[in-house]
Amino acid sequence: MMSNNDNRNIMNTKEENSVVSKRLVEAILFASAEPLSPTQILPFMPDEGDIDIKRIRDILKTLQHDYAERGVNLLEIEGKWVFRTASDLSELMDIEKQVHKKLSRAAMETLSIIAYHQPVTRAEIENIRGVSTNKGTLDTLMELGWVKPGRRRETLGRPLTWVTTTDFLDHFALESLIDLPGMDEMKSAGLLDRRPAIETVNQDDLFAGLNDEKDSEQEAGSGQKDKLSVEREA
Repeated sequence: MMSNNDNRNIMNTKEENSVVSKRLVEAILFASAEPLSPTQILPFMPDEGDIDIKRIRDILKTLQHDYAERGVNLLEIEGKWVFRTASDLSELMDIEKQVHKKLSRAAMETLSIIAYHQPVTRAEIENIRGVSTNKGTLDTLMELGWVKPGRRRETLGRPLTWVTTTDFLDHFALESLIDLPGMDEMKSAGLLDRRPAIETVNQDDLFAGLNDEKDSEQEAGSGQKDKLSVEREA
């Protein structure tokens, strides 16, 4: 016949095993990189004792209750269990990190050309650089907020022009475009490549054709006014 002391020892042993099992399940979940089901947890449990799937589920429910008010909660997702940050704290855990991204040479050249020749079309940018301009180059400058689409040029095809923004001036500590450094300074700083197309093309030559078109339009408009004046006199 078992004595009271024997009964107490058995009860204490069961309680100790229960505490150990609970701690072990908790540790297994913390160590796992992915959610675990009771079936996946079972092989890690000690052989001795009455640990089975049902017992593990009971332990998981107990742990879920224990962690309900903590910074980390135990969640069941499609039959698997995982620790996650409490939902009410998730926004406080977000960290904004500023990443410095180095501009490519193509982007620096394109930005410089837009700054000095604006409003300028993509075709004119390519004319100055001597190479085609990748669409991603302009997209990168737009994402930075340094350039934006301008008005469409009133010429054949009505091409879109590009101009710099206020953010561009603010980033480079410029009060206005007049404060831009000279072309020689830009080239010496590596912001403009020393390609023949950039060395030889100047702003006046680049837009000479456009000025001729404007003069032709003005002459045509003047002729129409003279014709209208003669008709009125008649």
